[in-house]
Amino acid sequence: MSKPVLLVIAHGSRDPRHAATVHALVRQVRARRPGVRVETGFLEFNVPSVSGKLESLAAEGVRDVVALPLLLTRAFHAKADIPSVLSEAPARLRIRQAEVLGPSPLLTAALERRLYEAGLSPADKSSTGVVLAAAGSTDPGAIAVIADIAREWRRTGWCAVRPAFASAGSLPRTGEVVRSLRALGCARVVVAPYFLAPGRLPDRVARGADEADLVAPVLGAAPEVARVVLARYDAAAAVSALAAVGA
Repeated sequence: MSKPVLLVIAHGSRDPRHAATVHALVRQVRARRPGVRVETGFLEFNVPSVSGKLESLAAEGVRDVVALPLLLTRAFHAKADIPSVLSEAPARLRIRQAEVLGPSPLLTAALERRLYEAGLSPADKSSTGVVLAAAGSTDPGAIAVIADIAREWRRTGWCAVRPAFASAGSLPRTGEVVRSLRALGCARVVVAPYFLAPGRLPDRVARGADEADLVAPVLGAAPEVARVVLARYDAAAAVSALAAVGA
């Protein structure tokens, strides 16, 4: 049985850094799993579109696809936008939607490595407060996930880890959390952006972090992210294979 095509679904952005980062990540995924065909589709702003890519795959004779949302939380795009697009795919395609990337210990490891790459020393960990800066959401479940990540990460030895949000009316904001960690007594305060690619919201986080000692880069094409992509693909492909056997 041939392996399903992995279709990585990214949101898309007018900021060219977004698509460039997505393509860099997809190259990493391909390099790690040369036996799997990996394609990319965007919900908006960039090409190819998800629907266009699905049409072209069907025209080639592809039958099985794992559609993987390149998202960190299971919010509106994962629950509504992507299923809606997938429901309009050509009927010959058997599509399995994989889980979103987060939460995952690998992503937390990538956040920590980005902080060290930006100049923080591991020896500073116990005296450093971290602002876990995420996009924000109107979905309370997605907000709760970010709070859970912060709590779990704090237990690995940081002075404190607290979430902040950049959009969707979610509070608190980055600058507010930076100041609260100072007041808590953390010797230094750093910001870890929980974003996959550069863009408007990560830029807003950076602007709000002028009182922080350090702002790490976004996750980007980190090897840990590529590993999570493949883990989500494997889980969805395994379910598809079981369904095929039982059909």
